[in-house]
Amino acid sequence: MSHAQPQGDTIPLHPSSAQSDMDEIESLIHVAPTAAAVLPARPPSPPRASIPVANIPPVPPPASFRPQPPPTFSSAPLPSASASVAIPIGADGFGSPANTLTEPVWDTVKRDLTRIVSNLKLVVFPNPYREDPGKALRDWDLWGPFFFIVFLGLTLSWSASVRKSEVFAVAFAVLAAGAIILTLNVLLLGGQIIFFQSLSLLGYCLFPMDVGALICLLKDNDMLKIIVVAVTLAWSSWAAYPFMSTAVNPRRKALALYPVFLMYVSISFLIIAIN
Repeated sequence: MSHAQPQGDTIPLHPSSAQSDMDEIESLIHVAPTAAAVLPARPPSPPRASIPVANIPPVPPPASFRPQPPPTFSSAPLPSASASVAIPIGADGFGSPANTLTEPVWDTVKRDLTRIVSNLKLVVFPNPYREDPGKALRDWDLWGPFFFIVFLGLTLSWSASVRKSEVFAVAFAVLAAGAIILTLNVLLLGGQIIFFQSLSLLGYCLFPMDVGALICLLKDNDMLKIIVVAVTLAWSSWAAYPFMSTAVNPRRKALALYPVFLMYVSISFLIIAIN
């Protein structure tokens, strides 16, 4: 009786073949780490060329050289923030102005009179500041010129026998308008002067005319009037010359001085003509 062979698709491995496969796998596992290819290391970079440095011996200092000692700082205490600093007020008007609202009226009048006398000395009489208008009339005012214009108008009106009020009005208008026109003329010529400073200057230059008009009022003599008026005319022109000439360009000096001289000549004729 014969045994039937089993039917199937698989064929059992032979014991010897299975053993050989296992040995091959184990050999691959043990040999792989040793047989792995090791990449060669990166070759070192070539050395860089060095820059030769010359050995220069140090330069000795000159014989006259002396080392300076370090600066020393004083340990003086700084002023505190609450300490007050006193600022003096100069006589020329610079600095903080004084409070004049609460002062007596007599102090105000005395201060104004002192200023008028000081400016009159600087303008009319010889002094070292006549060649510098900025120093001569730095503390200018208009009270002095106003007083001299009114006084000249009153003197001419007292000298007139008729129409005294009209004479005063004409004299006051001519003097006031003439001073404004002469100041504008200087400014249009490029003069370096302040408008009210020029008015103050022209008004103070009328002081000799006031003296001449007062003398002519007291002494009714035609020859004396001519002599006095000629002297006062020259005096007023001499007083105004340095200020008006230095305020404009030297090439335009005549254009600035001629109108001033013409106004003083007109006033002189008024003094002589009014009887």
